[in-house]
Amino acid sequence: MSHPVAEDAPAQHLDALNLVRDAVAAGTDQSDALQRAVDVLHDRFPSYDWVGLYWVDDAAEELVLGSWRGDEPTEHTRISLGVGICGAAATSGQTEIVEDVNADPRYLACFTSTRSEIVVPIFAEGRVVGEIDIDGSDPAAYDQTDARFLEEVAALLAPLRPRD
Repeated sequence: MSHPVAEDAPAQHLDALNLVRDAVAAGTDQSDALQRAVDVLHDRFPSYDWVGLYWVDDAAEELVLGSWRGDEPTEHTRISLGVGICGAAATSGQTEIVEDVNADPRYLACFTSTRSEIVVPIFAEGRVVGEIDIDGSDPAAYDQTDARFLEEVAALLAPLRPRD
């Protein structure tokens, strides 16, 4: 569910939302537009250490990694629905904010530096079609302001989702 970024939201969120809009509009194709949006998120927010977009593959009942940006790739390029924090968010349709991944038994370890994570579902036609996954090296790096902002970003990315 999308919750509009409040007028009194931090300026960096408002600026970044406009940059994501521009990135989506300027993309030469779907893949380029998605990568540009991921790059904006990664580059504009120091706490967004790794940013990835996962897309639901209904036939395989999995999330499949699409565009991403970070210091290194993740080994988790396919995640079963319902598994891990990403799989939980895809199944529930709820944004997941994890302040300490080491204290959450659902966490699928990707990077030893990760301490917190936020996963925001991407909706289209009333169902989850993907998600934004962000890892951070600081504990409790994300809050409801990030959630509202990223839910707006998710709404911008939904029309660009890969189609079967």
